[in-house]
Amino acid sequence: MMATTKNYLRQPKTLRAALVDLPFVLRLIAFVLVVVAMARPQTHTALSERETEGIDIMLALDVSTSMLTPDLRPDRITAAKQVAVEFVGNRPNDNIGLTLFAGEAFTQCPLTTDHSALLRMFQYVNCDLQQAGIIAPGTAIGMGVANAAAHLEKSKAKSKVIILLTDGENNAGEISPLMAADIAKSMGIRVYTISVGTEGSSRQAVATLPNGETYEADVEHRKDSTSLQQIAQATGGIFYRATSKNKLRDIYNDIDQLEKTKLRTINYDQHYEAFQPFVLAAILALLLELLLRATWLRRIP
Repeated sequence: MMATTKNYLRQPKTLRAALVDLPFVLRLIAFVLVVVAMARPQTHTALSERETEGIDIMLALDVSTSMLTPDLRPDRITAAKQVAVEFVGNRPNDNIGLTLFAGEAFTQCPLTTDHSALLRMFQYVNCDLQQAGIIAPGTAIGMGVANAAAHLEKSKAKSKVIILLTDGENNAGEISPLMAADIAKSMGIRVYTISVGTEGSSRQAVATLPNGETYEADVEHRKDSTSLQQIAQATGGIFYRATSKNKLRDIYNDIDQLEKTKLRTINYDQHYEAFQPFVLAAILALLLELLLRATWLRRIP
């Protein structure tokens, strides 16, 4: 008589027998979850809105040799640079550019939101070009305003501003301050004017001798506050007078508070990594499989 297992087929199945393939299923689940996690699933918000404050600003800075006067410590040009750098740091959402002028005007940095690049440009701002005779002598305030306005001409910002800082009077250039003011006004640009430094005369280096020594002389500081006031008044700006570095900082802070324009920005597809739950589920499935194989569903070889 042959041995057979047919009688066992009619026996009721136990829970252990019904779940004998569960460890294999758990391993398949763990494998699938690992594959999904390796695909780096991400979640995102399709659309979000936030309000920021930003305008387009051109800084017009006088770099004539009179800006080396040490009545603002350590001198006018260094104090002006330091305070301007602080101002830029407080305006992260703005397009800001830099125009330099002495006897003529030129662009040091066009409008940009890359403020790190703009701040690097400030490192090279000095009075050496005029002192070495590379650019024309004198102070061309009108040219400085006109050059800055040219960069704002195509700006689509609702608020366009020029901050003009000078320590002298207009005595060079082909464009007068009032003509430059009219140009700025026609473009909807406000010009804030700052007259920096004290009145009177001071002793300063005016030339470099062939042997490398500097020649100093008493220089009379003549200011044209009237023209600066007219520029500001014509364009809807404000005229300021800065006789110290702290006063200059207060002026920039005042302009910072005055020029706040709310802009609505829309951000799309902000992604967030979402693979972590799949990795955790795969680890749990694998641990449960190993536990069942070693205990309740253990198979005897």
